[in-house]
This record gives sequence, C-alpha cells and structure tokens, in this order.
Amino acid sequence: MGLAAGYDAELRRHDKALRRAAGVRPHDHVLDIGCGAGQTTRWAARAARAGSALGVDVSAPAIGRARELAREEGVRNVTFEHADAQLHPFAPGRFDLAISRFGTMFFDDAVAAFANIARALRPAGRLVMTVWQARERNEWDAAIRRSLEAAEGPAAGAAGGPDAFSLADPPTVRETLRAAGFAGVEFTDVHEPVYYGPDVAAALDWVRGFACTDAVLRRLDPAGATRAGERLRRMLAAHLSDDGVRFDSRAWIVTATTTEPHSPE
Repeated sequence: MGLAAGYDAELRRHDKALRRAAGVRPHDHVLDIGCGAGQTTRWAARAARAGSALGVDVSAPAIGRARELAREEGVRNVTFEHADAQLHPFAPGRFDLAISRFGTMFFDDAVAAFANIARALRPAGRLVMTVWQARERNEWDAAIRRSLEAAEGPAAGAAGGPDAFSLADPPTVRETLRAAGFAGVEFTDVHEPVYYGPDVAAALDWVRGFACTDAVLRRLDPAGATRAGERLRRMLAAHLSDDGVRFDSRAWIVTATTTEPHSPE
C-alpha cells in the first residue's frame, strides 16, 4: 500500500463516522487540519459545492499528492497549503467548520493550537475531529507494543516521540478546548476496526512504517530487528481474516463550537 492509499484504507470506517458528524453544508467553508493526501478535504469540498475546503498539513509530500489527486478527480473548490495549523496565520473568521481525521493529537501546545483554529472560525463555527481513545482501548497499539517488547524486552516498546493518544482523556480535552475558546464540547464513541492490508506482507510493510515501530527497529541491531519483524509478522497473521488484517480500535469524535469572535493576537 502506498502512504496515501494505506492511510485512507486503514481509516475508511472512521471516515463514515466523521462525515456524519461533520454534516458539511453546501455553502460551508471548511478547514481540514492535518489533511494528509487530502481524502477528507476532497469529500468536504464535494459536500460544500457552493463553498470551499482548505487542507493543511506539515508534510510537503502529502500536500503535493493531495493537489495531484484533486486535479485528477476534478475537484475545483479545494486548495491545499503546506502549513502548520498551530501557527499558520489563517484569516480570522474565514471558516464555518474545522474538521480533522486524527490530525490534532501532535500539537506542541494544544491550547495555543486550538486557539489559532478558533480564530480561523466564525462565531458559532464548529470543530469536528476524530482522535484516539486511550491506548489500552486500542488493540492495534497493544498488539504492536507486545510484539516489540517480546522481541527485545520492555524498553523496546517504550513510549517516545509524538503521542497519538494525547487527546484521549475527555476531561483534559474539554479543559483544553474551553481554554482555547470553544464551548459545547461533546464526545461520541467510535468503535470500528482499522484495516492494515489485504494480507500479512502488506500489513507488515504498513506497520513497519509507523513512527513508533520504525523508532524501535532503528534502535535494534540487525539480529534484534529481524526477531522483532518476525514477532510482528506472527502477530499480524493472527489477525488475518477473509477480508484482510484488521484490529479493534476505539476513537472519539469530538465536537465543539466557538461562541465569540476571535481576533489575531
């Protein structure tokens, strides 16, 4: 699986839940945070047929691919910017809706980042995002970690770098969003599997590309990396079904609204 196709395939069931919650209207102007290759931005643009959609991401290659796909698919009311939503100087009050598919968990300063997003929304503008619930509720994370730890001991699976579960705790997220200028924060449980590929080889290639997996494998000597890879392969084989390699997962759809105009600081 290529990066864009793989990520979109992995989260296709989560996409359906996000679309329902977003409820993009024909005249909406939509901001897609951490848009990757732009699948969510393009469907938002199609729904906002008399409006527009802007996708932003910190990955220049992802933005380049997003632009290519939009051209290929003939989506005209969509644009993409290589930008960090934490700091980008969006026009105040430009958007009706901000969406994100697992693109908001890695902010360095979550309050400042969400405040920047709030300023980009009009009064009563909406935020709708999917984030992972706690790691212990996500089978995929637990299975990967157990495989790596079994290969080299607990240190191999130790957490490090960006935290994909930083927005898992509802009270913390509610406090963060309120401090950033949002109100009416609500959480909806999303219990859907993630898809890692049609067979074990594709799934192994996909999982080895995860930042957490790659970091561990890079720390190991060649023999240790081989053992870890074999552990991962056996674990993925245990999750292979007739329709591919799947893992249980739990996510939140978090919704909130802005209540007052936000001017640049």
